[in-house]
Amino acid sequence: MIFSSSPLSRRSPTPLALALLAAFWTPPGLAQDAAAPEVALGEVTVTGTREGQLVAETPATVGIIKEAAVREARPTHPSEIMGQVPGVWVNVTGGEGHQTAIRQPLTTSPVYLYLEDGVPTRSTGFFNHNALYEVNVPQSGGIEISKGPGSALYGSDAIGGVINVLTRKPPRQGEFEASAEAGAYGWWRTLLSGGNAFGDNAFRADLNLTHTDGWREKTGYDRQAGTLRWERALGDDALLKTVLSFSQIDQQTAGSSAISKNDYDNNPKKNYTPISFRKVSALRLSTSYEKEGADTLLSITPYYRNDDMDLLANWSLAYDPTVYNTRNQSFGVLLKYRTDFVPLRARLIVGADLDHSPGSRSENRIATSGSGAGYTRVYTGYTLGARVYDYDVAYTGVAPYVHGEFSPVERLRVTGGLRYDSVRYDFSNRLAGGAVAAGGAFYGQAGNTSIEYGHLSPKFGATWAFSNTLSGFASYSHAFRAPSEGQLFRPSVAGSAANAQLAAAAALDLKPVKVDNYEIGLRGKLGRSASYEISVYHMIKRDDIVSYKDPVSNASTSLNAGKTEHQGVEIGGGVDLASLWRLDGAFSYARHTYKKWAVSGTVDYSGREMELAPRTIGNVRLAYGDERRGKVQLEWVHLGSWWSDQANTVKYDGHELINLRGQLPLARDVKLFANVHNLFDRRYAESTGVSSGNATFAPGLPRSLVAGVEAKW
Repeated sequence: MIFSSSPLSRRSPTPLALALLAAFWTPPGLAQDAAAPEVALGEVTVTGTREGQLVAETPATVGIIKEAAVREARPTHPSEIMGQVPGVWVNVTGGEGHQTAIRQPLTTSPVYLYLEDGVPTRSTGFFNHNALYEVNVPQSGGIEISKGPGSALYGSDAIGGVINVLTRKPPRQGEFEASAEAGAYGWWRTLLSGGNAFGDNAFRADLNLTHTDGWREKTGYDRQAGTLRWERALGDDALLKTVLSFSQIDQQTAGSSAISKNDYDNNPKKNYTPISFRKVSALRLSTSYEKEGADTLLSITPYYRNDDMDLLANWSLAYDPTVYNTRNQSFGVLLKYRTDFVPLRARLIVGADLDHSPGSRSENRIATSGSGAGYTRVYTGYTLGARVYDYDVAYTGVAPYVHGEFSPVERLRVTGGLRYDSVRYDFSNRLAGGAVAAGGAFYGQAGNTSIEYGHLSPKFGATWAFSNTLSGFASYSHAFRAPSEGQLFRPSVAGSAANAQLAAAAALDLKPVKVDNYEIGLRGKLGRSASYEISVYHMIKRDDIVSYKDPVSNASTSLNAGKTEHQGVEIGGGVDLASLWRLDGAFSYARHTYKKWAVSGTVDYSGREMELAPRTIGNVRLAYGDERRGKVQLEWVHLGSWWSDQANTVKYDGHELINLRGQLPLARDVKLFANVHNLFDRRYAESTGVSSGNATFAPGLPRSLVAGVEAKW
């Protein structure tokens, strides 16, 4: 990063260079003052246009979690920090695994786009709903969540929102910091970070070593993750930034295994699927070149990704027990050119994203052993059976886009954008000819083929400055998501060879899911101590993918036959109550409805509320203290009731949790810290469901303490 007081600035770059380059990478307002308002008219976001932009001139709802907030929370799981943004619910499935709900019900579907410093962490087609465990969240430089569709800039998957995790910037001089912590259920974590600046160069390296035995039976988890960020100033007007990230994850995934109501109440540590596991290896490398002219900015970011996962899924053991490996690499580049014009403060951005991601899947049926029967059967072992899928698939995406802004009058800022995505899958099957029989079931096979999609994604918006302390916005945006490789080439298991092939053929005919979103909002400040943001949205999703069961043949096929409605209001803000006291809050009310959802010729859920979709979500944090004296924070987490099934026959009552965090300085550069999760030891569910007509629950973590020490040099 180029700063006027940094060794990187010895060539005296222009003030404009300082402003643009510093804003693009990590705006100082994002990371310096933990007590600063979470929503401020002068605050900057880097997600809306891929470079620094005032939130007040962004016609979308952007939640910003600052670096200081991440470091104070010291989250053991992303769920412990993401809820600070209104309308965001991230649950726990095991280890650091999660499902996410942002303007959508809690889901594993590819409706969110995850970025690291603006670069997608995975390719379209190889989506992972656990994406945040592939990113080093506790050592990040902040998180930005742009809610609602983002396809006009970022392409497929950006339906419910775009989550951009920022890496920490290098220090201006040599520094090193380390923390060690331990807690309940065998938890321990060591975080190391350090860096320096010399000449025109600066770097930072972070390392995260985490282990837990898991609080439920057979739910252990190990993680090693790291980030290296290197920056080099190239003259007075250019910057080269390289980021290398990796994660190695080995976990027993049954933390999300749902259990009966009786076990939930009396034996929540019970785990019906102790044989399941997940092993993940993720690596990302990107180098961004930024060159600035007087009124221009050129950005070129080539990147490489490598993802590998071995999985024995716990959720399908009863009907489709398999163990599989998926892997993919990515070779891509993000290109952008921006030019500004003096008349009307106009700005034009043109760019293109190029991504080629070859991947593969190999999958075997397994024969399980265990005890009990029905939905409470305990799976204790397995033997490897026949290979049921073995294929290569390459995703290629080419996407030019254009984004424009201008101000016809001083208070009004108008924006618009358009992106065209050309998507192609090239599929090669090593299992030729008809359905594969294994374990009394059949797996449909597609022949070698190529599938192409083309899609236009527009957006329009405007912001209006009512005063220096109040602004409003209105917007329309359109988004889409292309079917994933699993939806296209790994259809559902069937009871006959004919039905398996019908499912395979239907999957190849799937089209992209489409979304239209309308939104209005207000942002404001009250004096110097309070700030707030209110937004209201209405979103319609069409051509959603429905698993349809034919009542005559009993064949299950995937069809673009669904339509859902999502609408709600989100409120966030904060206020300094008195010296050393601060109150922050986030609240949302939403309804998610099946407008058209027929799953068979006799079963139609149209008109019902979607499952795993609480109407109300709340988070309130009361803090006292500061860095010098020490600080304590009390957090209230609220999740309203939700339906556990599509038929709306079983409802979970929701829950309230109280968390407590604190830190105490022992010396100038040494502090103690402690977090207590679920202070009053409430029984609650991370998710719920219905199996064989019976309610099931994935129990949440009981009261647990994590404490540690942090030192800096």
